[in-house]
Amino acid sequence: MTLIELDRDTPLDPGAGTAPPPHRYRVLGLLLGTVLTVLLGGAAPHTGTVWEYLGLVPSSAGVDAPIQLAGGRLFTIAPAGDRRVLTAWEPRPEPARVWSTDLPPDGTTSPGGVFSPLRVRQHGDVVLVTTGPATTALDSRTGRIRWTTPSRVTVGEGGIVGDGGTGLVTERIFRDGTLYDQDSGDPGMLYFSADGQPHTEPPIRTEVRGIDLDTGRVRWTAAPSGSVTVDLVPGEQPAVLITASDRLTLHDARTGGLLRETALPRHGGAGPSTSDVIGDVALVGYDEAELRAGYDTRTLEPLWTRPARAEMDPPSCTGLLCAGSRDATAVLDSRTGRTAWALTSAADLDLAGGRVLRTDPATGGPVGLLDPATGESLADLSGWADTVESFADRTLLLRRDNEGGGQAFGVIRPGRPEVRILGVADLDGEECGGDDRYLVCRDLRGLRIWAYRV
Repeated sequence: MTLIELDRDTPLDPGAGTAPPPHRYRVLGLLLGTVLTVLLGGAAPHTGTVWEYLGLVPSSAGVDAPIQLAGGRLFTIAPAGDRRVLTAWEPRPEPARVWSTDLPPDGTTSPGGVFSPLRVRQHGDVVLVTTGPATTALDSRTGRIRWTTPSRVTVGEGGIVGDGGTGLVTERIFRDGTLYDQDSGDPGMLYFSADGQPHTEPPIRTEVRGIDLDTGRVRWTAAPSGSVTVDLVPGEQPAVLITASDRLTLHDARTGGLLRETALPRHGGAGPSTSDVIGDVALVGYDEAELRAGYDTRTLEPLWTRPARAEMDPPSCTGLLCAGSRDATAVLDSRTGRTAWALTSAADLDLAGGRVLRTDPATGGPVGLLDPATGESLADLSGWADTVESFADRTLLLRRDNEGGGQAFGVIRPGRPEVRILGVADLDGEECGGDDRYLVCRDLRGLRIWAYRV
């Protein structure tokens, strides 16, 4: 076992001066290794790990909003009257302001000055900022506003749908005169538009638009009747899958051209009520008939149909196809609909970076990493308190209270199921976020930033 020093805030020091003879520290090293193995859930530190404290973004910069990392930068938001100011920070070599931009109002600010949640994503040289139902696109170099839309923009795997960067906007169109009078309190079914407005009738059509991420220009529009769901199908030929009450249609993400379509059968006298995509399988649910069907997302060929009985406590699965209950979860093969593996104790499952993260529903703490095909254990995470909010697709960051004070952090890299110890930070709070290069944690003074590499 190779040992490294876990400094609190400074870089890991390779050591200076003359080292004592090996026999002086061999026993102490073995004892320390045993303690680390027990305290850190079986994880052992590895050589080559860099853990470097970069500095602080002060609270005066507006750091009360949730932590936002995108494109290797930290973003903060500060209120300025009825506006909000977005600031981009470059973490290295120390936190430095890159630019600040006034965001346009999104129309959702309450009279008490409470703003809607904000999300920042970067795709190429465009920063997308979603506030409430609206999206603003900024130039990543200057912060200049390129375009805005009153709708949310969806992007695909890696941030792009199709060549050149195409996002998707979905808007339900309702018949005039169907807006619900919220003061009336009248009973009945309600149908909601993208901006949250209730209507008394379902939409007459849904407009799906492909948006050029650089300019905001509409590249193409599809307008199926009624209410539909829209999913992205990544690959060499990115596509858009639209599920309506009577059919599946597949469109080219770059042009909107129709690639293929297939009719959906009715079960129990009713059409489908839910839809989702897991990997390369489209899932279509029939709630009234308690059935679920799988279709190939490329060919639209039917793959299987199986019962889907409603459970009082359904399994909690993200990115996986599951059946059973939360206390006895069966993970299904999405191509066949048959059980691949099962758990006999309560668990929440989340597919992350090609591995299944199992957490304890009672505590929310991580339990272990599982193989998605077999359910076999890849890593024991029971020594860790929780996961850190991740802004990276395949990196998993972990946190626990350090016995000597502060917080200890570890990372699991893609293709490497073992936990690598990063270091210890002198923190009292537990709100942190990270990507594959940086860890950011909230402190009484502001946001503190560490760089890491393994």
